[in-house]
Amino acid sequence: MGKATGFLEYKRTDAKKRPPEERLKDWNEIRLGHDEETIKIQAARCMNCGIPFCHGGALLNGMTSGCPVHNLIPEWNDLVYKGQWKEAYKRLTRTNPFPEFTGRVCPAPCEGSCTEGYHMESVTISSIEYEIMERAFREGWVEIKKAPSTGKRVAVVGSGPAGLAAAHYLNIAGHDVTVYERNDRAGGLLMYGIPNMKLDKAVVQRRIDLMEKSGVKFVLNTEVGKTISAQKLVDEYDAVVLCAGATKPRGLSVEGRDLKGVYFAVDFLTENTKAVLNKTESKINAKGKNVIIIGGGDTGTDCVATSIRQGCESVAQFEIMPEPPHKRDEVSNPWPEWPKKLKVDYGQEEAISVYGSDPRNYLITAKKIVGNDAGEVKEVHTVNVSWEKDSSGRVVPKEVPGSEKVWKADMVLLAMGFVGPEDTIPSELELERDARSNVKAEYDNFQTNVDKVFAAGDMRRGQSLVVWAIQEGKLAAREVDKFLTGKSLIR
Repeated sequence: MGKATGFLEYKRTDAKKRPPEERLKDWNEIRLGHDEETIKIQAARCMNCGIPFCHGGALLNGMTSGCPVHNLIPEWNDLVYKGQWKEAYKRLTRTNPFPEFTGRVCPAPCEGSCTEGYHMESVTISSIEYEIMERAFREGWVEIKKAPSTGKRVAVVGSGPAGLAAAHYLNIAGHDVTVYERNDRAGGLLMYGIPNMKLDKAVVQRRIDLMEKSGVKFVLNTEVGKTISAQKLVDEYDAVVLCAGATKPRGLSVEGRDLKGVYFAVDFLTENTKAVLNKTESKINAKGKNVIIIGGGDTGTDCVATSIRQGCESVAQFEIMPEPPHKRDEVSNPWPEWPKKLKVDYGQEEAISVYGSDPRNYLITAKKIVGNDAGEVKEVHTVNVSWEKDSSGRVVPKEVPGSEKVWKADMVLLAMGFVGPEDTIPSELELERDARSNVKAEYDNFQTNVDKVFAAGDMRRGQSLVVWAIQEGKLAAREVDKFLTGKSLIR
């Protein structure tokens, strides 16, 4: 269990970040690694509690509690403390095929349910995971061992975290795997949905290259349902796994939505990443503009950080929900639920550094967007709201009289999440959909109503965490393997 008294002797030390004044000058990753001794001390804080809730991956009150891929966290913490890094790497990758991704972008629900977090600061699980995997790559331990060929061919649609996980496990099981991706680079949201300063695209490409070397084929610039029919894949392959994500962005039904300068956040972030990779200027650019971001969450934060790096004049972020508490509410949000408390993320840190204040505005909603004579956005009109119960007992937002305000705006970014998968493939294959328009497939078998067609990740469960997509891709691969061979060693 590492050091029996480690959790009493050592305090939590989070991974350091490059200071805002330095990192705002480039698009490089903001995270700095720990030295080996610091990581060993942080691993020593894990007390290998009797019931490690960090393993869980359960949904409590609608939120993820514990690790969805069921990482063996106390085991690899103990191994790191003892200096057995290669063994720690083996235990880590026993459950998670891509720790280099989750160690960077996962919000770490494992830390939210860490037993130490009940009384003190939780173990720095995410930082330890990150260091294990980066050391594994440096030492040359990362390799993919493939079983003898089964002669079965599987098509995976989409190369995001679910698609990559499905392809990885099906490949090592011995199947011939081809991944179809509509963009010019593989990686899905890992490549184009998450900015480079959070997840360097060289890290994503490193994994793609490794998978290609092990036998996975990637077919790029090919949109299934348009470039090639979905039915063609069903006809030509022994199984098809749909991992195309929940890529239909949530819109905003207000006057002025169609004005020039109003964009979905995903388009803004995608275009910027392409520009960074191609060393060109982004087609959607905030330089010199007053930017309004409607929506909170990680995507809103990414838009704040990207806008500042592009050179915006100002940036403001609107959130219809109230400001989270500074500490966990032990009554309404008890441990081991994910702690709902205020977090100042990297984008807000950078805005405070540049403009002197947090860009987030809570309990506010846009009423209309106003344009100039050229049809370009120039203002956003807002009103404050309060959350009250209506006649049926539901808590709904009510406008606060006299709270109207006009905000100067040259660009508006809609960062309000996603509402489900695009319709092209489900319509062509006549796939059943659930009440939220996701492709209908049970979690335990991932099979759709169409023979030999499976679905996993956000396309099946709706917008969720990268780590959930990885777990769904892994478990879907297990079910495909069983479908093709009658059994599976994928766990």
